[in-house]
Amino acid sequence: MTRPEQELADIKSMMERSTRFLSLSGISGILAGTYALIASGVAYTWIYYPGVPYGLDLSKTQQEGIVNHLLWTAITVLLLSIGTAWVMSQNKSKKKSQKFWTPASKRFIQALFVPVIAGGLFCLALISMDNLEMVVPATLTFYGLGLLNASNFTLNDIKYLGYCQLILGLVSAFFPGSGLIIWALGFGVLHIIYGAMMYYKYDR
Repeated sequence: MTRPEQELADIKSMMERSTRFLSLSGISGILAGTYALIASGVAYTWIYYPGVPYGLDLSKTQQEGIVNHLLWTAITVLLLSIGTAWVMSQNKSKKKSQKFWTPASKRFIQALFVPVIAGGLFCLALISMDNLEMVVPATLTFYGLGLLNASNFTLNDIKYLGYCQLILGLVSAFFPGSGLIIWALGFGVLHIIYGAMMYYKYDR
């Protein structure tokens, strides 16, 4: 005979599966952070090598025509991260015999990507106006807002990542010369830490 406590736990689990997207993979977060750190290293080489002191040298960036290279590098990191998360989340759903494409996953994706897409368009406007020093704050801030928005439809842990990204975005707005380091910290280091925590907490 099923105990009342077990019945309540089963009902709670069913409700979570129907209202929340629970297939996020911790490994995909680690890989996304790794992609971002590699991209940060490449960007540093393009902007500051050889022998340029660290700081935001916009005139050098524009003269050497590397803005497009940086833009495509960022887009590549985004696409790789999305693709990795998509594949690994699908695999996680299959292992748990759960559907991947559900109303909960649709709400999660919409909540996350509306702010992210808006932020991407905003960054393109900043680039077109040669306001490059505000691109890093914008990407981190809009991404943080997207994570906070999406946390209503997935594991609550993701909201802490959102708060951290939002704080880093605001900090980088006041210290534009450290934009590349803060970007690497937000999209690289924090993703790896978050992914590792999610892996050990939920995936193992």
